[in-house]
Amino acid sequence: MSSHPRPVLMLQPSVNTTTVVTTTTTTTTYAPIQLPPLPPPSSPKDPKNYPLLHANLPKSLRHFPLVFPNGSRATFRDGEGGDEDMQEEQEVVSGSGWRMLKRDENVQDSSVVGLSEAVERYGKKRSHSHQSDNMMEGIETTANSSSTVPPPRKKARAAPLPQISTVNAAAPPSPLPSPHGSPAPESIWPSAPPSGSSSPAPQAPLQPDLALTTLLTLPNLLSHFTSLPPQLQSHFLLTLLRHSPLPVLRTLHSVLTPTLARDFLTLLPPELVSHILSYLPFPTLARASRVSKAWRAIIDSDAVLWRDLLKNTKIWFGGDSESSFANSIYARRRRAQRNDPQPSLPLPHPYKMLFKSRHLTRTRWVNNPEPKHISFPAHGSSVVTCLIFSHGRIISASDDHSIHVYSPVTGERLRTLEGHEGGVWALAACKDTLVSGSTDRTVRIWDLATGRCTHVFGGHTSTVRCLAIVKPEMVDVERDGVVVKEKWPKRPLIVTGSRDHSLRVWALPRPGDAEFKCFGSDDGEVDLAEVCDAEENPYHKLHLDGHEHAVRALAARGRTLVSGSYDCSVRVWDIVTGENKWVLQGHTQKVYSVVLDLERNQACSGSMDGTVRVWNLQNGQCQYTLTGHTSLVGLLGLSPSHLVSAAADSTLRIWDPDTGELRHTLAAHTGAITCFQHDEFKVLSGSDGNLKMWNTRDGQPVRDLLTGITGVWQVVFEGRWCVAASNRSDQTVLDVWDFGLDNDDDWIGEPAGGIYDDDIFGEDDDDDDVIKPMEEDEDEQQEQADVDAMDQDLIASDSDSVIELDDEPPIPSRSQAKARSREVHPIHETRSRSIPSSPGFEAPAEVAVPGRWEPPATSLASGGPSTSSRHSQPHTSRRHTRNISLADIPGPSSSRRTLPNNPDETPTRPRASRTHSNRRR
Repeated sequence: MSSHPRPVLMLQPSVNTTTVVTTTTTTTTYAPIQLPPLPPPSSPKDPKNYPLLHANLPKSLRHFPLVFPNGSRATFRDGEGGDEDMQEEQEVVSGSGWRMLKRDENVQDSSVVGLSEAVERYGKKRSHSHQSDNMMEGIETTANSSSTVPPPRKKARAAPLPQISTVNAAAPPSPLPSPHGSPAPESIWPSAPPSGSSSPAPQAPLQPDLALTTLLTLPNLLSHFTSLPPQLQSHFLLTLLRHSPLPVLRTLHSVLTPTLARDFLTLLPPELVSHILSYLPFPTLARASRVSKAWRAIIDSDAVLWRDLLKNTKIWFGGDSESSFANSIYARRRRAQRNDPQPSLPLPHPYKMLFKSRHLTRTRWVNNPEPKHISFPAHGSSVVTCLIFSHGRIISASDDHSIHVYSPVTGERLRTLEGHEGGVWALAACKDTLVSGSTDRTVRIWDLATGRCTHVFGGHTSTVRCLAIVKPEMVDVERDGVVVKEKWPKRPLIVTGSRDHSLRVWALPRPGDAEFKCFGSDDGEVDLAEVCDAEENPYHKLHLDGHEHAVRALAARGRTLVSGSYDCSVRVWDIVTGENKWVLQGHTQKVYSVVLDLERNQACSGSMDGTVRVWNLQNGQCQYTLTGHTSLVGLLGLSPSHLVSAAADSTLRIWDPDTGELRHTLAAHTGAITCFQHDEFKVLSGSDGNLKMWNTRDGQPVRDLLTGITGVWQVVFEGRWCVAASNRSDQTVLDVWDFGLDNDDDWIGEPAGGIYDDDIFGEDDDDDDVIKPMEEDEDEQQEQADVDAMDQDLIASDSDSVIELDDEPPIPSRSQAKARSREVHPIHETRSRSIPSSPGFEAPAEVAVPGRWEPPATSLASGGPSTSSRHSQPHTSRRHTRNISLADIPGPSSSRRTLPNNPDETPTRPRASRTHSNRRR
């Protein structure tokens, strides 16, 4: 090619040594000899058929030494690239105390001979082979030098060379010597004459041989080869290859293999590539994605591939779980792009990340026999009433009025949130915002980044027992008979349920919004019932009134709110308008737990009557009544494919939410289930003395995480992390397990319920191993104790001025209750406790603990308020026929209290005044 530099042959300087009395060494350098250039390649019509047309030859083929018959040495160099590559290597090859010399620093360096010079020189061999070496034209004579003064080193100028053609153009290509002879050597081998007139002109120190003759004929050989038909070209090359030694074949292979390789993933249509890759297992795909950046981009971005892989491995759950995960990842990337607009590598599709996370969740929790485990004390000996894991933080609340934030890695307490004047019974978090509800009747908003309480919402007149944060999401809404997708609510909301029989809806303050506190810092002693007027709160939206007893549980998503109450009913509300859409009646005793399933348009509720009911939210009818539990169903959990219930009968049950079919009964605990959480792979449940892990799909126990302890208060998990709060020797302890390995940093957990908050503010048992048989009376007492263990609201909190019997921490065992009773319940210190009187109400001297409420008359749910005659019946008529004393409740007390005689007064009815202990300064 004319644009490429011509090959050259650099001659090594000749050395003549003459020994007389002294030794004189003469060094003569020669200018590079230009070899005839190769003919430029023709421009093919389809370059894809000529992959080697512009292939880069390896350095060993562009720069190599030559040894001529008389021992003279030279270096063949094809163009200037070899020298540049060589120079670059010399510049980078070095070490401590040494470095490789550059080419011009080595005096022993060989001369470089160009291709044309080498061909010309080797062509001379045949025509002058009959002459002796020292008589050959162009060869320097070393024995006849009589100069005693070494001439200075001098580089001769290169002379232009004529085009050499040794064969007839019509003759077949042959490496044999040309019969036509060559031009005079004087015009071919120019050299630098040594200085001084007495020195003879130096001659080129080489004896041409077959190699040089071949180089001379190569240009014409190449011209003839290109004019041959493809079959003859193949025959000719194969003939040469058959006579080539192994080193030559290896060199050719190193050139041909990368050049002729074809990346089929980049050449095939994306649909076909996705289909081919779908046959590969996950480990093979992971290795293939590391072949090249192009393969990684193709594999990681193929949503169909990873969706099918999720389905084939049975970890595609359906519903909104996958889309919710993807939306969460996209929200994180939008925030990250503000800091790093151009990532170095294409980001994988969220389905690929989801597959890896679910694969790790399915395998690590079972196959990691020794996960990292730390434990540390928390909250002294007080009960942990709430425990959540949010954005890599452990947040625990207690009936000691405090909220603590811990690091799951070190167990270090990061923050202590103080401000509540009563036990904290409800928590919810999103990003750096925490919402808490307490027996002091307030709702507080905290900034987890700073630990400050930024807002205090008042309005409830009794304990805030449950709450939830409702984030905006796309939900189905019926408009004029057509179901459309709309985003509701328009901004994040807080829903709170209280023992004052009502629920309230608040706007969740955004970071930076104006702070609001329902009382002033210098108000002195104030009555919150008078000062905290919710109507004056700009964040207050709705007051949902309708329940006739304490609101025990709630669940909310989109525009739908479901609440369960001690009035045995479940109500469905429109969270935007406040409309009470349905009153779902069917339970015969208190409702303790509810879950909401928007995907199936249904809600589930658990009751003290031992049943779980599945309600159709479209018509308000009970679709299924799930029976099997023999005691209070105090806990419910819902995942895309499983509904799990936990009861005081020491069992958990896994149901099919679509059909109501019982799949598995988890029976290995020996006491009431005090806490549990589950996903599609596992169930973690706590009871007296142990914390167990179960396989969700076969209902078999997998391992015990905790054994031999007093009891478990709470358990939560997400991704690689598991956190449990338990009681050991009157000390509350937090245990943290990390099931991930060192290379599992990108293990992304799915939060409980599948609720993500990345874009919430976006632009848009006893220790006994043997269970002894019990008499009938003992059976009844044990059953009641198990019910009490699940009923977290039997014993009053010391923050209430009146003995209110609805809020109580979980009581996993008798021993736990005994350990707590001395500190938690001041009613154990005296035989009775007086109740301050209020206008219109004459308080009795003693209050009895209620037994089981008799079920009210069952009526079909209907829209609007309930029409039951509950108001006309005194509460005493709904009590159990026998009064149970505190001795029936786990805990050392023989105090006997009676219910109020006022039919309009219940243990949870709001009072008009509060004692001094509940006032705020």
